[in-house]
Order: sequence, then C-alpha cells, then structure tokens
Amino acid sequence: MLDMAVAGPEIARVLAPGGILAGLWNVMDDGVEWVAGLARISGSAAIGPRDTPAGWRAETADMHRPRKGAAARFGSPEQAEFPHGQLRTADSLVATIATRAGMLVLPDQEQQATLGRIRAFLASDPETARGEFTLPMLTGVLRVRRL
Repeated sequence: MLDMAVAGPEIARVLAPGGILAGLWNVMDDGVEWVAGLARISGSAAIGPRDTPAGWRAETADMHRPRKGAAARFGSPEQAEFPHGQLRTADSLVATIATRAGMLVLPDQEQQATLGRIRAFLASDPETARGEFTLPMLTGVLRVRRL
C-alpha cells in the first residue's frame, strides 16, 4: 500500500493542478458465496482487509487525505469496480495465496495449517473441487484530482 503521507506531497508536486491520480486493486469478489466462504476460512493472513470489495472500499476511501495539520492536495475520491475473473485450479489458487505477504510471515506450522484449510475447502466445494474454475474478481479503481 502506498503511504500517502510520504508519497502524497511528491505526487502532488509533479502532478499538474487538475491532474488525475488513480490506483488499481484486484480484489476477490466475496459477493459470490464460495468466495465469501473461502475468505472466512482462510483468515486475514491469506485474504486481508483490502482483498475483498467492502474492505477495499473502506481501506482506500480516505487514503488521499493528509494527516492532521497538512494541507489537502487532492479532491474527493471516486471509486469504481469492474468485474472480471481469473481461470484457476485449486492448486494454482493455493499456490498464489501461499505467496501473499501475510502468509509468508506466518510460522511454518500455522502457514501449512492455513493452506491445508484452504485446500480442504476448495476440495469440498462443487464449484472448485474439480479442474478449472473462474475466481470472480473485481478491479477497484480509486481516482482523485489534484487541487
């Protein structure tokens, strides 16, 4: 995540007044029942607060605002979400989740237990149990205009 307290002043310095700053995040669409279940059993180390739409919206809504005492550099944010999907297998999804920062810092035993729960969940759900499936995703866009 970009630290706007550090990066914001420099971005504002090089961005012309009225210029646009936009950020993109790919999040899992937990509006789909099996994805919501996956998020529940995985834990925040695997699927964190910015990895689902509601969490992404909450985590990014005010990130453009300066800390107390600093001048505002950007106007009101606009957020939008665009649906898409990624073709996966249970093995490829588990392998991807295993590379997330929260997972990499877990003690090995906890990491293996979490990945085991994820594998078991994917093996038990009819939508993900056999072969390829589409992981429902949303690309979240946050856009602000420089003042």
